[in-house]
This record gives sequence, C-alpha cells and structure tokens, in this order.
Amino acid sequence: MPPRPRRGAWGRAVTAFGVALILAGLAVLGWFAWQYFGTNIVAKREQAQIKQTLKIDWGKGIDSDAIGLLRVKRFGNDFEVPIVKGTDGGALERGVGWDPKSGKPGQIGNFVIAGHRVTHGEPFAKFPKLKAGDKVVVETRTAIYTYRLRNAGTSVTVDFTTSWPLWDVPDPDGRGDVQTKPVLTMLTCSELFHTRNRSVVVADIVKTVKKTKANSKTPGDTKTPTKIKAD
Repeated sequence: MPPRPRRGAWGRAVTAFGVALILAGLAVLGWFAWQYFGTNIVAKREQAQIKQTLKIDWGKGIDSDAIGLLRVKRFGNDFEVPIVKGTDGGALERGVGWDPKSGKPGQIGNFVIAGHRVTHGEPFAKFPKLKAGDKVVVETRTAIYTYRLRNAGTSVTVDFTTSWPLWDVPDPDGRGDVQTKPVLTMLTCSELFHTRNRSVVVADIVKTVKKTKANSKTPGDTKTPTKIKAD
C-alpha cells in the first residue's frame, strides 16, 4: 500500500478555517438563544424581585424604586409588570420604563412609558393585539388609575426620531400645547435589530381610586378596591 500523502499547509489552513466557521456559528446561535430566551428568564426573575420589594415598601407606607405596576387585560389576566424610572437599556431590562421628563401617573400631563416587544421580559410582546377602548391599569402606592385607549396597537407607527409622543399633548399638531388632563402614552422601544419604527397608543384616564387602609390591596391581587372617584 502506498504511503498516504502528507497534509500540506493549505490543507491545515482549510481545516482550521472550517473549525472557525463552526465555532462562529455556534457563538451566533448561542447569542440568539441568550437574547430570545436567557434575557427573558433573567428579566422576569428580576421583575418578580422588584414586585416583592415594592410590596414590602408599600406595606410600610413608603415609595419603592419602582413607581408602580402596570396591568393590561389584553396582555393576559395575569399580566403585571413593574414600572421603573428611566427608559435607558438598564431600566427597560427591569420592567416597563417611565420617562421621568413626562407626567406622573394620574396627574395632569402626558404619562409616557415604554417597553420591549422581544427580549428582556418582552412586556409589550402583545402590543399589536391592543384595541381602541381597551383598559390599562396603573397602580401606585396611593392610587389605582384606569385609562382607556384611543387607538389600536397597530394604528400608529412612527420613526424612532419622532418626538410628538413625548410632548405634553401627544399629537402631531400638539407642539407647545398645554395638557389639561391626565393621559397615558405607551410606546414600543428598540428591538433586537434596532428597528426604526415604534408603535404608539394614547389613552385617557377614566377612573381614579384612592387607596386607603380600608381598601388598599396587595400588589398582584387583581381584585379592584371600592371606587371612590370617577373622572
């Protein structure tokens, strides 16, 4: 039997290149798996911890790091995520982010919140399912506010550079106008591949329930306290 030919430098280079491609492919797959699954697991675990801390703080009569809780029945009967201060990447990994330059929950002004549709807990994954007339509930330490959507989740799409959703009056013709009532604006944020488009819904407040020791409820309990004020 003739001796096998020795592999030359070219053969070794081809083999090394093939191994590198396989490793690169595995790395990419691992990155996608982490983004789509790993970040959701971590975010939901952290959100549960934030809600637990909020429960303890509210029980002591003090505000928590999270400014409140968001509930949207259209997203599921058990949907409840913390609303945290800020809309940067770190904040949006911990829940739904509140723009601190905007109004506060239940107060006159435009209360602006944003959330991920994919990765990091994906709280706004079902955003396209929103319908005009849907209710959005925001609970703080002192009150529970219910808003009604003006539009559906797919009816308004803007470029990420568009600023009117952040204005006091969230309307393309509302620049410089002064808000006279409490409104809520919800936006989807930058996604995995940093799409330019953002979906926007605007809602008007329809009910305010002030929490007292008699009607205060534990965060996570979906029972509604006695209504004592309607707007």
